Amino acid sequence: MEDFILFLLVGFVAQAVDGALGMAYGAISSTTLLAFGVPPAHASAAVHAAEVFTTAASGSSHLYHHNIDWRLFSRLAPFGILGGCAGAYVLTGMDAEVMKPMVTAYLALVGGWLVVRSFRKFPSKPVATRIVAPLGATGGFLDAAGGGGWGPIVTTGLLGFGGTPRYVIGTVNASEFLITFSVSVTFVLALVTGRWADAELARHFAAVAGLVAGGVFAAPLAGLFVKRLTERRLLRLVGILIILVAGWQTVEQLALV
Repeated sequence: MEDFILFLLVGFVAQAVDGALGMAYGAISSTTLLAFGVPPAHASAAVHAAEVFTTAASGSSHLYHHNIDWRLFSRLAPFGILGGCAGAYVLTGMDAEVMKPMVTAYLALVGGWLVVRSFRKFPSKPVATRIVAPLGATGGFLDAAGGGGWGPIVTTGLLGFGGTPRYVIGTVNASEFLITFSVSVTFVLALVTGRWADAELARHFAAVAGLVAGGVFAAPLAGLFVKRLTERRLLRLVGILIILVAGWQTVEQLALV
């Protein structure tokens, strides 16, 4: 019960931030799970299982408010799906003790990027077609392999290349549902086929349920939750939190090598 309540709060905060900024749900949730000793593959699978529900709620909201650029969506989602499936396949085939330092270091870098982004304004200009495919594939791969990163990589990348914030955030959130669903299916296939022999997701059911409940509850309340905080302050707080937790986990793991 304690795990459920803890991750309900984690899911609520993560989705509130993600709903307002288009990023950070996976990074916050994965970093917390890793800090509690959950193996990288289990953490990524748990987060993506929860995100199937939270991204559906978030994407539906953006659809209702007409925030989706369907041309961008059609170019972004397919490559995100391919990258995500590849990342999940790689993650489930590697030893957890080898992967954990790399995953936590990657999340620390994501946190650093959020802090850097909080000090920078991005100009508006059309996003070149050649940018979308590799950005989507990279974001999908790192999101699955690291348990988070689709929003920080793809959203900030598209904004950095001049995308309109409203449509970038709406499109990235809507496409994330398809990427998350595909990654979850890949984890299930890895489990069924025996590739992922050490998968004991049942042990983390309370964490997944808490992330789902907190995330779904926060999805329509994100605007209220962040009303008193500026975007820059939120990015800095989230980035610093991820850096501290993931950085500590990286140092702890490397000390054991």
